Amino acid sequence: MRVMLADDAVLFREGMARILDDAGFEVAAQAATGPELLAAVRAEPPDVAVVDLRMPPGFDDEGIEVATEIRALAPEVGVLILSQYVEAHHALRLMTDFDRGVGYLLKERVSDLGVFAVDVRRVAGGEVVIDPELVARLVARPRRDDPVDRLTDRERRVLELMAQGLSNQALAEELHLSPKTVEGHVRNIFTKLDLHPDDRENRRVLAVLRFLRQA
Repeated sequence: MRVMLADDAVLFREGMARILDDAGFEVAAQAATGPELLAAVRAEPPDVAVVDLRMPPGFDDEGIEVATEIRALAPEVGVLILSQYVEAHHALRLMTDFDRGVGYLLKERVSDLGVFAVDVRRVAGGEVVIDPELVARLVARPRRDDPVDRLTDRERRVLELMAQGLSNQALAEELHLSPKTVEGHVRNIFTKLDLHPDDRENRRVLAVLRFLRQA
C-alpha cells in the first residue's frame, strides 16, 4: 500500500515515515508543503495521503484545501488529516465535504503505532475515521433543545463509537453486547435523532456528524 506524507515538521514527518515503513507501507513521497504533495499525487497517485492540517504559508486549514484538490485530481485516493489540537469546525467541514476515504486524527494518535497503521489502512480502504476525542467532545457538548438528550447513556456510547466508524459487529465486540442488541440501539438512535439508517457505514457516520454540526 502506497502512502504519501505532507508535514512541514521534518522530524515528525520522518518519524511517521519510519512508523509506516515498519508497518509494511511503501512511503512513496514526502512533502513539506501542499503544492509539493499535489505534484507527487499528480505524477503517481498513492493509495492514501497523510496530511498535516496546518501547513505553510498560512498555517490554518491548508490540509483541508489540499485534501479537496487531491480528491479532484484522484478521487480514489484516501486522505487522512492530522491535527495538533481538537478543532471541531475543521473536522466537521472535512467530514461533511467527503463521504468516504477520509479521516481526522490528533497527532498524538500516531504514538499508538498499531492503531495508527490500522487507521491509515481504513482510510485507504474507503472508510471514514474520526479521532475518538473529537467525537466525545461533540457528543458531550451542551446545546439547547438537543435531541441527543433523548438518548440513554448506552445509546450515547453507541453513538460515539458509531461516529468513529465502527460497524455493528465492531460495536458488539467493543461493548460486549449481542449484534441484535446493538442493532436495536442503532435503530433507537436514528429514531430519536430523526435520522434515517443507511446500510452503508460511511453514510451513517456522515449523517450523525451532520446532525452534530447542525444541532
